[in-house]
Amino acid sequence: MGDGRGRATIIGGIAILLWAALAPLTVFTTGIPPFELLALSFAVAFLSGIVLLGFRGSLAELRQPAAPWMTAFFGIFGYHALYFYALKAAPAAEASLIAYLWPLLIVLFAALLPGERLAARHVAGALLGLGGTALIILGRAPSATADASLSGYAAALMCALLWSAYSVFNRRFGATPSGMIVGVCGAVAVAGGACHLLFETTVAPTSEQWLAIVLLGVGPTGLAFLAWDHATKHGHISLLGALSYLAPLLSTALLVAMGNAPATVRLLAAALLIIGGAVLATGIGGGRRRAAATASRARA
Repeated sequence: MGDGRGRATIIGGIAILLWAALAPLTVFTTGIPPFELLALSFAVAFLSGIVLLGFRGSLAELRQPAAPWMTAFFGIFGYHALYFYALKAAPAAEASLIAYLWPLLIVLFAALLPGERLAARHVAGALLGLGGTALIILGRAPSATADASLSGYAAALMCALLWSAYSVFNRRFGATPSGMIVGVCGAVAVAGGACHLLFETTVAPTSEQWLAIVLLGVGPTGLAFLAWDHATKHGHISLLGALSYLAPLLSTALLVAMGNAPATVRLLAAALLIIGGAVLATGIGGGRRRAAATASRARA
């Protein structure tokens, strides 16, 4: 993996770490309707992004062709809209697990990209990650969701397909600067606000909730999407897919540390599966063995 590709993959890892903070921060916004939260957090992402681009003198990055703009908008807004619907129309645990097929699908779809190949260790790592994620999600307390509907499960599956397809298809826009995502965040905020006005009742956030919204906007819905955009355009997409299962594990670990989730044997087993899958996908152990074998042959 070349230096540039390696750096881009590490930047994608930053997005995964930021997404791990999504659930813990969302805990502090309990009571705010989903689309209202979407609109407010992405508005913060847009405003903070504009400040960043202005400081760098790169506001011109917002002016890009329609194709990358629409691809990013439908990927980001479509994912959230489908996910919110799925959680309302089907049991939350099952819907979340179906939606979390996207890292595995990224690994599989990445094989279609020029210069990419389907490595067995990436698939195996992603499958281990999916197994660990299943233990986490299905081990949560049952939610008070309405009776399951086929449309809810279908929306969850579409959610996984859309995000994985966007992440892989985004590679074709490698020449488009990631600063464009700041403008996309603004468009997502407007679309989320429209859905909120149509389907929800506005709830005024408290000061604590505003703080959580600002942190969400700067991190998981701001810098994270900028980092993911850069990583999917220039990084190792199959590896990013396999590593993405670290997000639900780290998120649950943060909830445990905050006292909002119990530490259980099931969580430990999930951690072993997900971390083992990540190690397998990165080829850390195999790389060391290959290096040692190469050094041994050189000495001989």
